[in-house]
Amino acid sequence: MLEQLRLMCVLAHPDDESLGTGGALAKYAAEGVETYLVTATRGERGWQGAAEHNPGLTALGAIREAELRAAAQVLGLHEVNFLGYIDGDLDQADPVEAIAKIVSHLRRVRPHVVLTFGPAGGYGHPDHIAISQLTTAACVAAADPSYASDLPQHAVAKLYYMAISRALADAYVAVFGDIVMHVDGVARGGVIDEDWAITTWLDTGAHQDTVWKAVFCHTSQLPAYSRLE
Repeated sequence: MLEQLRLMCVLAHPDDESLGTGGALAKYAAEGVETYLVTATRGERGWQGAAEHNPGLTALGAIREAELRAAAQVLGLHEVNFLGYIDGDLDQADPVEAIAKIVSHLRRVRPHVVLTFGPAGGYGHPDHIAISQLTTAACVAAADPSYASDLPQHAVAKLYYMAISRALADAYVAVFGDIVMHVDGVARGGVIDEDWAITTWLDTGAHQDTVWKAVFCHTSQLPAYSRLE
């Protein structure tokens, strides 16, 4: 009997799973792979409306969690879990604690493949960079028999980083203009992975309708995302 294949995405915010990895998740779920999602925050600071109507961290976090769970159903996810950090604060989390949380999911689920953000976080987003670093460290720790845990060690077969191809970057810029974050007085922009540096390409065109349905589950974010359609 063939072993059940398992894929796990470890990401920072609700909607990362749809906009960032929706094609991969939909494709492999449709092919019978068990797909798992671990999300670090509930997107509590991602309010898109007028400031005076912001419902606050707790209420917005609950809204965005519900949106993510709806998107997960569309994408065919097997399981969704949250690490419980606050949007925008992930880079300040205790790394020992955060790594341990991710290790617990890796050793429990025992995924063959793990997918997360690249080291530059796409466009320098501190939460994206942090989850990349934490997930990478957790994959190493999960395979280490000396790492203390109640669960047996597990080595993932492959760890992949999301790539930002030039074509994808051009498409986003065409819709949103330059995506820039200002962190500690420094402007951070998109970090492009040239085609020759990208190791793996997935053809997910057959699942684009599913991905769009998942994206549009994130109703609170649609003032921005509807322009992508």
